[in-house]
Amino acid sequence: MGNDKKYKTITNDIGVSAEPFYLDQESEPDDGHYVWGYQIHIENHGKDTVQLERRHWIITDGNGKIHEVEGEGVVGEQPVLKPGGEYEYMSGAPLSTPSGFMEGRYKMKAADGSYFDVDIPAFSLDIPNDPRRLH
Repeated sequence: MGNDKKYKTITNDIGVSAEPFYLDQESEPDDGHYVWGYQIHIENHGKDTVQLERRHWIITDGNGKIHEVEGEGVVGEQPVLKPGGEYEYMSGAPLSTPSGFMEGRYKMKAADGSYFDVDIPAFSLDIPNDPRRLH
């Protein structure tokens, strides 16, 4: 993945890092179809066991068009993180433009049954070495 960036946040003692990467083989730029993968790493820095119950993604393409994805768990799982525990998964997102960004949040269930949100850091989706990129 080379010089791809890692994005990190910590909310309510839960650390989330995201590492996006462009999937050249799955993309068809001539047809306006660009695909990115991303690896998410979640760490529980708190003293209580938590469970990831839901996800909410906000995906914005290069034209400012917003697509929201909401649902239970991640990649078909609702992982439980004990204190000091970690969870990692990979997923992907298609765009109709050669760049965009994603951000979101997870809904976590605490040991006492209460819920709290954890931020997923915003990360940019850019084609590596794209000569049209201005930033």
